[in-house]
Amino acid sequence: MDRITLTGVTAVGYHGVFDFERRDGQPFVVDAVLHTDFTKAAETDDLQYTAHYGEVAELITKHIEGEPLNLIEGLAVRIAEGILENYNVAAVDVTVHKPKAPIEVPFGDVTVSVHRERS
Repeated sequence: MDRITLTGVTAVGYHGVFDFERRDGQPFVVDAVLHTDFTKAAETDDLQYTAHYGEVAELITKHIEGEPLNLIEGLAVRIAEGILENYNVAAVDVTVHKPKAPIEVPFGDVTVSVHRERS
C-alpha cells in the first residue's frame, strides 16, 4: 500500500476536561498517514485518483477548531473517520499531539494515535 503522510497540521482547539482548556484553548498538532494505491494516479497524472492532501489538511483543521471534546482520543477518531468518509483511501493512521497539556511535571509531548480501515 502506498502512503501520503501529512505532519504537523496545527490549529487552536478547545478540547480538554478542564474549564480553562475549554475557555482558553491551546494548540493541537495532527499527523496523518493515508494508505492508498497510487497506481491509477501515477498512470493518469490525475488528482481524482488520489487523496488531495491540501483538502485533508483543511478537514483536520476543521476538526481541531470544531466541537470541543473532553478527550483527544475522540478527536483522533473523528478525524480518522472523516478522512475515510471523504477520501479514496483504504486506511488512515492519525496522531493527535497535545504539546501544552496540563501536566504538572516536565514533558515533551502527549499523543494519541488511531488506525482505521475502510470496511
